Amino acid sequence: MRVRVLGCSGAISHGCRTTSFLLDDDVLIDAGTGVGDLTLDEMARIDHVLLTHSHLDHVAALPLMLDAVAARRMAVGAAPLKVHALSGTIVALQKHIFNNHIWPDFAAIPSADAPLMRFVPIVVGEVLHVGGKAVEVLPAVHTVPAVGFAAASPSGHWVFSGDTGRNPAFWQRVNQMKVALLVIETAFSDREQALAQRSLHLAPQMLAEELAQIQPGRPYPIYITHTKPAETGLIMEEIRRFDAEPRHAEAPRHDIRWLSAGQVFDL
Repeated sequence: MRVRVLGCSGAISHGCRTTSFLLDDDVLIDAGTGVGDLTLDEMARIDHVLLTHSHLDHVAALPLMLDAVAARRMAVGAAPLKVHALSGTIVALQKHIFNNHIWPDFAAIPSADAPLMRFVPIVVGEVLHVGGKAVEVLPAVHTVPAVGFAAASPSGHWVFSGDTGRNPAFWQRVNQMKVALLVIETAFSDREQALAQRSLHLAPQMLAEELAQIQPGRPYPIYITHTKPAETGLIMEEIRRFDAEPRHAEAPRHDIRWLSAGQVFDL
């Protein structure tokens, strides 16, 4: 399985694109602004979109992508693009985006019987079989209904936390998996820890507490995502600092790296 990072920023700026990952060439995890770097041919090959939650930085490109490839998909009689999401996320998209005011309702275009897009409800713990891949829905703790995902590969699971605050249920499940790499959010620096707590995101000291829940003796690369562009340097420095100075002598050091758009992982 190939994972291509289209976007992994917590906001936009020059060179910064919001969250989206392409699994092989047919499954999209979130649909942030990074989708805009795909060619029309690449967008047309996507058959499944898996959404962690309804916030704009994770769904902004979905309506625009559908519009971009609509004529191509209709011309070849392609099956509807399947958008897999929690029921609460689907309701939010129907009410606030695909409502014929903000954007046309592609779930009824060209007709309700043969639309360009179909919503597929998912639940935490479910294993989705999409494009020949098995993707498990993981728990997340956020201000709206939210999930993470774990995609199985021969070398282990590619695990994505989604947007989340403290999340013991996530670690309970992840510790049962063979993990090839973990992508985890850290949206704010420690100076904005109160804002992180209020918005149910992580800051470096909170991340340290989360990583302490990793089962001992099971090291794997950890990639930091969703940093705010103005805070990225500070966030990474604070992460390096806490990892260089473990809480106690037996605490392991982690292999922590910064995720960037354009990276590709072959798993």
